[in-house]
Amino acid sequence: MNIYVDADACPVKAEIYKVAGRTGSKVWLVSNGPLRLPTECISELVVVGSEFDAADNWIAEQAGANDVVVTADIPLADRALKNGAVVIGPSGRPFTNASIGSALASRALMADLRAMGEVQGGNAPMSQRDKSQFLQVLDEAVQALKRGRRPKWG
Repeated sequence: MNIYVDADACPVKAEIYKVAGRTGSKVWLVSNGPLRLPTECISELVVVGSEFDAADNWIAEQAGANDVVVTADIPLADRALKNGAVVIGPSGRPFTNASIGSALASRALMADLRAMGEVQGGNAPMSQRDKSQFLQVLDEAVQALKRGRRPKWG
C-alpha cells in the first residue's frame, strides 16, 4: 500500500508522514522540484519535469486500488478514483465516485466565474481543525486498506 502525494503545495505533509510512519506505508512525494525527504517514514521523491500536469500524470499512472492519493487537484482525483485509488483532499474531505462529478462541476463553475472577474482570491488557509480532520480520514483509509477493505466512505 502506497500513499501518493501531489507534493508541491501540499499543506499536510507532516500529517502524512505521521500516519505512514505508524502504519509502515510508503510515501511517494511527487513534485516539480526537490523536496526534503522525511525521516519518520519510508519515502521516495519523484521529481517530474516542469510540463503542465507532469506530477498529476505520474501519480495517475501509478496509483491503483490499494493506494491512497492526497491531492487538492480535482481532475487528478477523478483520474485516481477511476484507477480504484482512495483519494483525500488536504482538508480531509474524501473524494468518492459519488462526489467527484459535483466537484468537477463546481471547479468548472468557479473557473468561469474567475474568468469573468466575479470571484477573486483563493481558498481559506488551512486550520488546525482541517489538519486534524485530514489526519483522521487518512488514518482511517490506510487502516482499512491494510485490512483489505475500503474505507466506509470510499
